[in-house]
Amino acid sequence: MIKIMFICHGNICRSPMAEFVLKDMVKKKGLEKDFYIASSATSREEIGNGVHYGTRKKLKEFGISTDGKVAVQLTEDDYDNYDYLIGMDFYNIRNIFRIVGEDYKHKVYKLLDFAGRDDDISDPWYTGNFDKTYLDIKEGCEALLKKLGVF
Repeated sequence: MIKIMFICHGNICRSPMAEFVLKDMVKKKGLEKDFYIASSATSREEIGNGVHYGTRKKLKEFGISTDGKVAVQLTEDDYDNYDYLIGMDFYNIRNIFRIVGEDYKHKVYKLLDFAGRDDDISDPWYTGNFDKTYLDIKEGCEALLKKLGVF
């Protein structure tokens, strides 16, 4: 089983969007049993809060539900419990290292690294552009699955 943790600042916009997009992709391939996919935050600001309305609305366009998801924080133990810790931007990566320490097993990536892009997933909390965020996340998730031999 491949265990993937998506991470952003608050775990209400980008990382849950990536979590549920990837869950939908693997479900459509009939591979749910081969993956464990989750998301978390590097901050404590939104812990316990549900997914941002803009993310829920965007994913609903594709029939993807985020029901039951609430923001949780990344922990040091997550480093040993997941195969991939995938941040959305440079600051997430910096804060992931602050929480988990050294990446001695090479598990930490930015999502768009898999697509061959050294770009950040822009935060729709600030930009309001959930469409662009969705397209970048979809591209990153497809590239991740291709790297894993699924696509």
